[in-house]
Amino acid sequence: MAVAPTTKGWVPFGEYRTWYRVTGVTGGALPAVVVVHGGPGSTHDYLLGLSELARHGFPVVHYDQLGSGGSTRCPDEGADFWTPELFADELDNLVYRLGIEDNYVLYGQSWGGLVVARHAAQRPDGLRGLVIANSPASYQLWRSEMDLLRAQLPPGVDEGLRAHEAAGTTGSQEYFDLMRVFYDRHVCRVLPWPADYLASFMEMADNGTVYSVMNGPSEFTVTGTLKDYSVIDRLEDIEVPTLLISGAHDEATPATVQPYFDRIHDVRWEILPESSHVPHLEEPERFHEVLLGFLRDVHPIPAESEVASHG
Repeated sequence: MAVAPTTKGWVPFGEYRTWYRVTGVTGGALPAVVVVHGGPGSTHDYLLGLSELARHGFPVVHYDQLGSGGSTRCPDEGADFWTPELFADELDNLVYRLGIEDNYVLYGQSWGGLVVARHAAQRPDGLRGLVIANSPASYQLWRSEMDLLRAQLPPGVDEGLRAHEAAGTTGSQEYFDLMRVFYDRHVCRVLPWPADYLASFMEMADNGTVYSVMNGPSEFTVTGTLKDYSVIDRLEDIEVPTLLISGAHDEATPATVQPYFDRIHDVRWEILPESSHVPHLEEPERFHEVLLGFLRDVHPIPAESEVASHG
């Protein structure tokens, strides 16, 4: 297959900069797919596989949210700076600065799903479709489901985790080792962890400001500013076709995803049976089939839009 061209750079966002990468060429008939990563405070790396959509004519936009990756870090900002509104404004700005506001699809993974749901609820004219992957609609639901998943861990694991959380020693190697038991079940079931996933994980470990402030010490210990955040009351305002994706072993359990399915008007839901929180890495072929099928429904692909094969 031909290799789609890639451009990288920054767009200004107030006094800051947002790093982006575009695979393919925007401005054609097919909508750009804007990929919004999770965390908060992760990076685009673990979602780089979505750039394969460019081979089918869909330009793909990755970016690092403010505070992470190649974007402005802001390590000295306090909790009142890192708000859902900040990341909503950053996404609005990116779409406008890249000139794709008339024709785009949003793909939000985990925390990114709440960001894109909020954006879609504003009913922007150029939004053609929405993908919410492995994302809770409410962190209250997320926290209650985490308690259920933790209770199912092998004997002694949750007790050990809670002892470290109570003692404030979540930075210890023992806490990390216990945490991996949960992660290997409910976050990424591919072992060893794929390179793209590991890249984002290590980036966040080295630069944990946003994650620690907004989320907390781990996926299953949400003590930060997002602990009561929800987009449930915005979902009925979403009018574009929407695809929900989750894994059968996902930390984003069906109960956390259900409000999207119940409240969004035009919605479908695909649960990948062998996946947890990153089905694009755990079941890539099935994932690609589901996602591409949805995009083709949203905007049928003319034959000439397929990137030609060169053997």
